[in-house]
Amino acid sequence: MTKPRIKYWIVILIGSLLLLYMLISFYFKKHFFFNTVINGVDFSLKTYKDAENKLRNVMKDYELLLLGRNGETEVINGPDIELQFNEKNSIPKIINHQKALLWFRSISQNQCYYVMDVYTYQKDKLDRVIKDLIFVKRPAEEPKNVSFQYVGGSFEMIEEVYGNKIDEEKLREKIITYLLRGNRRLNLEEEYCYEYPEYTIYSYKSLITLNLLNKYTATTVKYKFGDKYEILDGKEINKWIKIDNNLDVSINEKAVKNYVNRLSKLYDTVGIPRQFKASTGKVVEVEGGLYGWKINQAEEVKALMEIVIHGNAIEREPIYSQKALFRGENEIGNTYVEINITRQYLWFYKDGKLIAHGPVVTGNPNRGHATVVGVYMLNYKQKDAILVGPGYESDVTYWMPFYGSIGLHDASWRHSFGGTIYKRNGSHGCVNAPLHLARKVFEVIEPGDLIISYEE
Repeated sequence: MTKPRIKYWIVILIGSLLLLYMLISFYFKKHFFFNTVINGVDFSLKTYKDAENKLRNVMKDYELLLLGRNGETEVINGPDIELQFNEKNSIPKIINHQKALLWFRSISQNQCYYVMDVYTYQKDKLDRVIKDLIFVKRPAEEPKNVSFQYVGGSFEMIEEVYGNKIDEEKLREKIITYLLRGNRRLNLEEEYCYEYPEYTIYSYKSLITLNLLNKYTATTVKYKFGDKYEILDGKEINKWIKIDNNLDVSINEKAVKNYVNRLSKLYDTVGIPRQFKASTGKVVEVEGGLYGWKINQAEEVKALMEIVIHGNAIEREPIYSQKALFRGENEIGNTYVEINITRQYLWFYKDGKLIAHGPVVTGNPNRGHATVVGVYMLNYKQKDAILVGPGYESDVTYWMPFYGSIGLHDASWRHSFGGTIYKRNGSHGCVNAPLHLARKVFEVIEPGDLIISYEE
């Protein structure tokens, strides 16, 4: 075959192929490309008319099957919501926008479309159908986040509860989408139509919370009260912990206050009844006063919360607003001023040695000025003081207050002491002593030494 002949046939072949290509391109002016799927239906090489007929057939006996949890099902029937084919849908635009000359690309590429105006429905009827769904109208079990329980010395997680409460807005949105696409099967679980717990046992936040809870309850505080101890550990601390809906952990300050308050009731000794062996040899009960141990509850609560937050294990004494000389049955020791109101007599002991004693005059009980009873501490001592009160002003040489404006002092205006003078001519609450007795006490007593006032 000659060269001109070969060229001729090559031209013929190329022309034929080109003509075939153009004919195919022209074909795709009215037909869908290869691998064209619209709303889940294959329309490859179909005309719009073919597609329309196929979509109309989809509407015959249309039902949307709703699949819920635990095998529950519901059905939405097309006629119940007047589901109809939309003559003015936008499927033709898909063909119009096809670039026919590029039809060959569709051989290896999928053309997937979702057209949301293929069908129409009656909104009010769909709303009623949705409200009547068993998924929606029945009493629902609410979802619950993972929770935490203190067991055997530590916290553990309790699995979340999924329940069966429907997210109505999400369900409605998915039903409409499936209807408009012509889909017949809606899995509520797969489309997240339920309300879900925000946190599960697999959530990162859950693990953080668990670790924090166990850090707090690992705290051990060994409180020392003299030769007695109170052990605080997770058995008590776990009751103080609050966990909010976001799994954020906090310590209930009120619960901590209640615990510290309980310690105060057990171990504070200010004003408690004490058995006291008087100088007369009798054992008397002395109650009241300001002396003794007293926990500073506000400061101890702050300190304790910090200890728990850091998960410490320590031995400590609580923070005190006031301390006694020591812990014991009466905490009085052997340095004190003893005032027997019944006998109107005073004794002063220093380190167990009797330094001074003598008669006194205490407050007049018949005029509401009785001297306070109880165990007190000397606040300070002052020489040459002026005592001022309602209706009186007195100069004293030795002033030793132990309860506000009440104290022990000399009384130069008195010529006798002791007996029953206090009942008719007693003081305004102070303990009046002869000058020599007041001086002996003043010279030896120190601030903080005890004053014990009682009646037999």
